[in-house]
Amino acid sequence: MQGFTAHGRWQLWLRRPPLGWLVGIFTTWTVCAEENLSKIPARQGPDWLASSVIYEVFPRAFSKDGNLASVTQRLAEIKNLGADVVWLMPIHPTGEKDKPGPDGSPYAVRDFYQVDPRLGSKKDLIQLVETAHGLGLKVILDLVPNHTAWDAEWMKDSDLYRKNSQGEVMHPQPAWKDVAALDYTQPKTRQAMIDVMRYWLKEAKVDGFRCDAACFVPVDFWEEARAALDQAHPGVLLLAEAEDPPYLAKAFDLDYDWPLYHSLNRVLLEGKPATDLRKTWEASRARFPQGSRHLRFSDNHDQVRAVVRYGMEGAIAAQVLMFALDGVPLIYNGMEVGDATESTAPALFETRKIEWEPVGRPPIRDLYRSLIAFRKGNKAMTSGKLLWLENSRNREVVTFLRKKDGKEVCVVINLSNREVEVSVKVENQSEFKSVEFFGHLKKAVGSPACLQIPGFGWSLWEREAKASKT
Repeated sequence: MQGFTAHGRWQLWLRRPPLGWLVGIFTTWTVCAEENLSKIPARQGPDWLASSVIYEVFPRAFSKDGNLASVTQRLAEIKNLGADVVWLMPIHPTGEKDKPGPDGSPYAVRDFYQVDPRLGSKKDLIQLVETAHGLGLKVILDLVPNHTAWDAEWMKDSDLYRKNSQGEVMHPQPAWKDVAALDYTQPKTRQAMIDVMRYWLKEAKVDGFRCDAACFVPVDFWEEARAALDQAHPGVLLLAEAEDPPYLAKAFDLDYDWPLYHSLNRVLLEGKPATDLRKTWEASRARFPQGSRHLRFSDNHDQVRAVVRYGMEGAIAAQVLMFALDGVPLIYNGMEVGDATESTAPALFETRKIEWEPVGRPPIRDLYRSLIAFRKGNKAMTSGKLLWLENSRNREVVTFLRKKDGKEVCVVINLSNREVEVSVKVENQSEFKSVEFFGHLKKAVGSPACLQIPGFGWSLWEREAKASKT
């Protein structure tokens, strides 16, 4: 079975829904047509994105008061960490009908044009954005375009929604009982969602949107929305919760790298070799438009916290990898203090506050601040090429080189809990100098020619490139 689009011939493939939080709830296979887009350029996002770090905030859990004003009070702290973009999880009133927990799901929106009174007011949101902009931060809102709550304002017009053969409004997925699916075959549904985006760009002057479940909304809608937004708001940031190449051709600036996240889990939790990460990275590169950017994450609101999955030392090693890879790294609120408080379902629907002063944690905030500062100060880390390096312990250790404009950084990370001795295959090894980071407790000893690395240890090495070969 095959078809055609503006980009060329389609190929038939099978895909599981990429949303990580669906795992264990249900499994559905859907037939998708993927085009070979690896020969065309990706949409070019704003120049500042390459060096950015995104910080995700769950307003309910972020503070004792659980409101926007409390987030505003701590924006300077987020800026000091090194973040550039604040992603606010959904701020709208949530549905009461069929809600899955006492607080309801933030992703079951009742009114796209209002702020949940539990979080504050529109004035509070505007103040947050103004304060963020004054600090040099950007703010993106979590847009929920695939569905609404059952008691949403839009339910007054059932033609906006998908219906079954009996004419009844449908759930978007069997497990999502608290929400109703929007119908993007209807032009007025498309226009209504574009109008929502335009409203918040104008009213609150936000800088873009993280688009929830974007993969379940047709890519041609997103291309239509991008064209409409660019007329009045060129350069607005769009982040897709998707992992499909067409979304990065014309519409989105970056997407979720779910494949790499799942590869990381296979390595750290299932004992798969560290080379699995390289294979996954290379497979993505072969599928996506040239220059595609991906969100690199080891933790987010849909997942069991990284420190719970990997342990403290494993979680730090995983996040060091996210900072060192190409793409845009994500910090989920609380990671910088080693918080283990759950926020994925069912905690997503029953607020549990972040523990900001947990005991027995290493100085993670200082370490991440130091790593981010190094990343921002070295173009090889933000926009340089990534070259995978062979090493003598490639089952446990991942090694690669970042390089640009005469700068090179060699990255060595032990993704096992065992101490290993490793040699990295890179020319002129003696030219590299170890980079020191505040709070770095799991250091490798030696040089790339022969390193002794503790379990979950890591090191970064830099040099001015000459005529080196890799």
